Amino acid sequence: MKPRHLHRQHLVLVGLGAVLVAFLALPFAALLLGTSVADMRVGLAHPLVWPAMRLSLLTTSLSLALVLCFGTPLAFVLARSQGRIARAIETALQLPIVVPPAVAGLALLLAFGRRSFFGEWLFPDGWSVAFTTAAVVMAEVFVSAPFYIQAALSSFRGIDPQLVVVARTFGAGPFRVFFKVALPIAAPGIAAGAAMSWARALGEFGATLMFAGNLQGTTQTLPLAIYSALESDVRAAQALAVVLVCVAFMVLIAVRFGFRNTKARTEVRS
Repeated sequence: MKPRHLHRQHLVLVGLGAVLVAFLALPFAALLLGTSVADMRVGLAHPLVWPAMRLSLLTTSLSLALVLCFGTPLAFVLARSQGRIARAIETALQLPIVVPPAVAGLALLLAFGRRSFFGEWLFPDGWSVAFTTAAVVMAEVFVSAPFYIQAALSSFRGIDPQLVVVARTFGAGPFRVFFKVALPIAAPGIAAGAAMSWARALGEFGATLMFAGNLQGTTQTLPLAIYSALESDVRAAQALAVVLVCVAFMVLIAVRFGFRNTKARTEVRS
């Protein structure tokens, strides 16, 4: 049996942790409990909702495809590299995670806007990708790619190097090693990273607002629709917020379930 003073110390630690848990949980509880089924129906019928949903599904799907296409080979190369340049690149790729979204949006605007640093070279006819649907995709790629790359890096680094050596010994080239050996083994971690990347893109707000604007049907994604709905119909904002929270929660459950299965398979193999 624990001494009484140790029991009190344990209770203090639990209490301190419970305060933070309550602080994080109460806003979500207020959102879910404060939105009735009737409010959801009325909110989802708002004219802002479905165009924003369609646009969000389109742009996040495109951004995820781009992140997978370019991020997977990059993560594989970085995972197998040991030099300082590779570590510097890996560190730089994490910048979009830590910089404020408004900074990311401003940086995108200064890089790819009509009057940007590269504007005359990129858009000689005066056209600009800014404030278009393509700008939404670019903003989502910018903020979500680091989440995928970090997950893919961890997965590729977890591959036994001997498997790659054996494959190369049998004459497999880099492409064959990548597609036949590395990808199948790292697939669970890659899938989890893709889910997190997609969820981050779905919730992107600041960079999209700065770089793409808030044009209904063109650049207004779900978070921007929530922002706009607050001015006219709080129920629509609540309904969209509930949808986003539920989607994010399901993504987290899927990622946790995937990691648990991966860990179980690894323990069985070992």
